[in-house]
Amino acid sequence: MASGDAREHEVRRVLERYLVEVIEAYNLCPWARSARQNGELVTHILWGTPTPEAVCAAAATALATPGMRIAMLVFPEMGATSRELRHFRDAILKASPAGIADFHPDAALDLLTPARLVSFLRRSPDPMLQLVPLSILDAVRTPVFVPDVAQQAAMLDGTHASTLDIGDRIAETNHATVSRDHAAIAARIADILADRAASYARVGIVPAIRSDLD
Repeated sequence: MASGDAREHEVRRVLERYLVEVIEAYNLCPWARSARQNGELVTHILWGTPTPEAVCAAAATALATPGMRIAMLVFPEMGATSRELRHFRDAILKASPAGIADFHPDAALDLLTPARLVSFLRRSPDPMLQLVPLSILDAVRTPVFVPDVAQQAAMLDGTHASTLDIGDRIAETNHATVSRDHAAIAARIADILADRAASYARVGIVPAIRSDLD
């Protein structure tokens, strides 16, 4: 049986591959690279299937870390479907002031709309929750915009910059990127998942991922 340090090292290494080779390489999150490179990304690994109380406690600790911009709670051994993972997300939402996104390895590609693509973009190696303080989200959101007559005319002829909320702009950009590069992205994710399976077996991590179709 490998040491706890070896197990944690492999989880962090595989996660970094996903962040660097998928999220950053295809610019799917505009803050990911700077947060990681500037030491503003906090990662907590929770073994087994923790209780909602343990997850909330880990979230509170992560959000209280000085200088944190993005936190990841990673569950390498959690036997939860993507739907069940959302229950943990909802538990944190009731207790913590943060924006929370759930990531899960079980996700199909659906390019019909930007919204339906989100699950595929969050096809991480392990089930995990991403936390971003609400203060950071509020700082980058586009305020309500009421155009004057000239601006309305410019918007109609396509010469005025988009006033979509930043989340909507990111979703549209990601949809265009993945529509173009989905085969390469899927291949990269598959390679990372194969790496995960081999390395986890080597150090004694036993994933228990389940699909919503199980």
